[in-house]
Amino acid sequence: MATRAKRRRVAGPVRGSDPDPDLDPVAGFLSWCRQVGLELSPKVRRRGRGRGAGGARARAGGGGRGRRPARTGRSPVQVTVSRQGTVAGYGMVARESVQPGELLFAVPRAALLSQHTCSIGGLLERERGALQSQSGWVPLLLALLHELQTPASLWSPYFALWPELGRLEHPMFWPEEERRQLLQGTGVPEAVEKDLANIRSEYYSIVLPFMEAHPDLFSPRVRSLDLYRQLVALVMAYSFQEPLEEEDDEKEPNSPLMVPAADILNHLANHNANLEYSPNCLRMVATQPIPKGHEIFNTYGQMANWQLIHMYGFAEPYPDNTDDTADIQMVTVREAALQGTKVEAERLLLLERWDFLCKLEMVGEEGAFVIGREEVLTEEELTTTLKVLCMSAEEFREFKDQDGWGDNKREEDSLTIKNIPKLKASWRQLLRDSVLLTLQTYATDLKSEQDLLSNKEVYTKLSWREQQALQVRFGQKMILNQLLELTS
Repeated sequence: MATRAKRRRVAGPVRGSDPDPDLDPVAGFLSWCRQVGLELSPKVRRRGRGRGAGGARARAGGGGRGRRPARTGRSPVQVTVSRQGTVAGYGMVARESVQPGELLFAVPRAALLSQHTCSIGGLLERERGALQSQSGWVPLLLALLHELQTPASLWSPYFALWPELGRLEHPMFWPEEERRQLLQGTGVPEAVEKDLANIRSEYYSIVLPFMEAHPDLFSPRVRSLDLYRQLVALVMAYSFQEPLEEEDDEKEPNSPLMVPAADILNHLANHNANLEYSPNCLRMVATQPIPKGHEIFNTYGQMANWQLIHMYGFAEPYPDNTDDTADIQMVTVREAALQGTKVEAERLLLLERWDFLCKLEMVGEEGAFVIGREEVLTEEELTTTLKVLCMSAEEFREFKDQDGWGDNKREEDSLTIKNIPKLKASWRQLLRDSVLLTLQTYATDLKSEQDLLSNKEVYTKLSWREQQALQVRFGQKMILNQLLELTS
């Protein structure tokens, strides 16, 4: 990522001193790794700093989904930490060929930075009730605010490798006009507006009062909404969330934590490494053969490009992101159905059907139907919606009397991508009309974007933000246009 070509010290709060001021950040970090027992394989090199196909860090289980048996008695393979040979900024590159199952590095739990391991962990635990929030991130964010301005912080060499906070590329830091212009129709501007409102509310209602109540732990320099917003973005992009055991699925999710070394790896949907959790450490293990000189990629989960740019500040270039999706807002399907009504009685009947779908929790005012390249991720919701909105009045009365459970699903009604051409004509028409309305929400059409992508000279002259936004829009429109073809 262009804005992450260099790693600089975090601007603003006073940070801890490095072990040796003459060491560059990477050398200081590697020295720190040895001190805390973080084993980096001799088979990998650390390179630069970045974000996957544009750069980002793992989150919400990032690469750690599922749990495998802990590996013991194995040494890491050879890796390098560097800037050269990676897609963007810092990353890790194989110095030698790596085989699936080989250990790339192991991070002892004592080296993790969390609300529990930080120097004010006891206070955060005692005040846990007062620090509850919608995000669940407040304790970690307070831990970061404290450690950043603590000269003797254990994690100072780790902080030295963080990106400059004032140069994060999340859309929340773009000017509002630019964000709306470049990402109109993608769903990102609306998500960012919610984020910014929640961050502001969380800061002034929970975080600032806590810091003011403990002035000996938080200097005035870290009592800043701007800094808090930047740290939220950093946690959004760089933190990990340990998955729950299967038997604990009903419990609250684990709190996020910072994992030195693991957050160096860039993201690809077709990744070649995965983070595994064990009682004593976290292990990054190869999942595919990695040839010598190739970059090591983690995964942040199955993320569409709009999610990647929203949470991490980058998008994968088309067609690399096999997990990309396009959304059709649920209310857009309602609007498309209402367009087909001719008299008031028909409109009222359709609204009655919509209210019934809401009762069944199949639709909502802010929900969306999610379409992937090869599957409909919200198949049950979209199938039921199309069926109910296209029913005859008699069919709907019977369906309503049975609370939606009396209708058996037929094979021809299966809403898979390949089966869409076999759907009832009324279903296909409503789906098509909904897609056409969705495409109208974008400021540009598919052809103009195809022209931009196919002209390398023009594309390279676009700004970083323009390029990433183009990839998001284009990927979504390709999925939507596929639906148009299937419903014609």
